[in-house]
Amino acid sequence: MKSPVRVLIVDDSAVIRQALTDVLSSDAAISVMGTASDPFIAVQKVQKEIPDVIMLDIEMPRMDGLTFLQKIMTQHPIPVVICSSLVGNGCETSIKALEYGAVEIISKPKLGTKIFLEESKVQICDIVKAAAGIHPQKIHRLQVSQKLTADVVIAKPSNSAMMRTTEKVIAVGASTGGTEAIRVFLQGLPLDAPAVVIVQHMPENFTASFAKRLDSLCRVSVKEAENGDTLMRGHALIAPGNKHLLIKRSGARYYVEVREGPLVSRHRPSVDVLFRSAARYGGKNIVGVIMTGMGDDGANGMLEMKNAGAKTIAQDEKSSVVFGMPQEAIKRGAVDIVLPLDGIAGEVLKLCRCE
Repeated sequence: MKSPVRVLIVDDSAVIRQALTDVLSSDAAISVMGTASDPFIAVQKVQKEIPDVIMLDIEMPRMDGLTFLQKIMTQHPIPVVICSSLVGNGCETSIKALEYGAVEIISKPKLGTKIFLEESKVQICDIVKAAAGIHPQKIHRLQVSQKLTADVVIAKPSNSAMMRTTEKVIAVGASTGGTEAIRVFLQGLPLDAPAVVIVQHMPENFTASFAKRLDSLCRVSVKEAENGDTLMRGHALIAPGNKHLLIKRSGARYYVEVREGPLVSRHRPSVDVLFRSAARYGGKNIVGVIMTGMGDDGANGMLEMKNAGAKTIAQDEKSSVVFGMPQEAIKRGAVDIVLPLDGIAGEVLKLCRCE
């Protein structure tokens, strides 16, 4: 029998430490090996027993979480999941943590909130288990409830094809390890690249900071998607955290819809929702890309895109932090091409030039 994932929780709030302990302990595949109120106590615990995953707060007394994260990554890389309250300037700080080597960001428990207990518990446990499976060399790169499908947000594509336009749209989905993968991909695109629509599994309030950071690094313009935004060449839109993002079409104009809704494939935003909308409204005009991430979100949607005539690409195992999402899409016959991360942008541009 496989040993449980050993987790060390580092947070200055005793209430949060207990809440996270309760959440993680609800999953038989996870064991909380200890808690620490600050990084100095955490170091002492790590010296005695090395955890599989560290859950780390950012703002703490004596030593802040970013400094501790940098020391861990330099001395003994361990998968670190940032647990943030998402307030004030914390969003920018947490994005910086991803650059320093954290593998994922989660929201702090909303104590006493029923929706947190129903939805976030599954997400947090999944993220921790995914983090435990990440090889240390890849860290520096930047009872389960029913799993709903995209049916709850958007109907399946009809067999009648949409009228083709000359414009192509690139639909991208990613999860764990995706912040770095998306950066590499977008930096490989020229100023006049086809419009890009992205779902990256990320908590509410983080995606705006993530988009702002990418906008400063890439030739294409990057922003958090707003309802009704037009898809334009040289622009990339990122789904807002905790909202589904759909591609829609009016005549020759593509635009996005930002929508509320339940978790789909355990996520909101969901890659399956984006990909299904791409299949329905874009068809042959779409190039779909599925990147690193745990689970199978996006696999069904990518198959629908392929069946609608889209070209589809998956990131390969070697360059993926977690191969789950690309692997599931490949298994279902949804992928035309499998490529390393640094080859995806070039191939996408090549496919977009083909009529």
